[in-house]
Amino acid sequence: MEALLASTLTVAIAEIGDKTQLLALILAARFSHLSGAKTAIILGIFLSTLANHFAAAWVGQWAISFISPELGRYLVAGSFFAIALWVLVPDKVDEEQSHFYKMGPFLATFILFFIAEMGDKTQVATVVLSAKYDALAMVVMGTTLGMMLANVPVVIAGHFSAERLPMTLIHRGCAVLFALLGVVTLLF
Repeated sequence: MEALLASTLTVAIAEIGDKTQLLALILAARFSHLSGAKTAIILGIFLSTLANHFAAAWVGQWAISFISPELGRYLVAGSFFAIALWVLVPDKVDEEQSHFYKMGPFLATFILFFIAEMGDKTQVATVVLSAKYDALAMVVMGTTLGMMLANVPVVIAGHFSAERLPMTLIHRGCAVLFALLGVVTLLF
């Protein structure tokens, strides 16, 4: 249960202001004229995140099996500290991928989210969380739930602007959370 809760909280907070959350906002605005688009976008986010985070969690479990528990603990703690610093750098959405929009809201969302998550801090966090907790299913469920908690409200309220949120405070809070996870990993 700890793996599920830690994964959900970590990713939900890390996702605020992340490029995939901004992408969810862009997709919601882009397809707002289509009936059922919000449902298609939410389903695309869910399935893309599930696939991406399952692969990331599997890599975390696989990688940790090759090193000693002591070294693994230091690497996981160091990764949490690195993510704490990384999260302080706000994301921006790259140029629009208009050729994907022609595929409709579900496929565009699925493909763009999967690509945007590659190497993203929430994907890296999933690898690290999986290595720390050795509970693949709980970590995948938690990180996916965290992504949904952060992105579904943005899709539903597509007109809402992330600029209204205190992003600096949110990023600093998230950095503190990752740093605390690093400290806890070193101590326990």
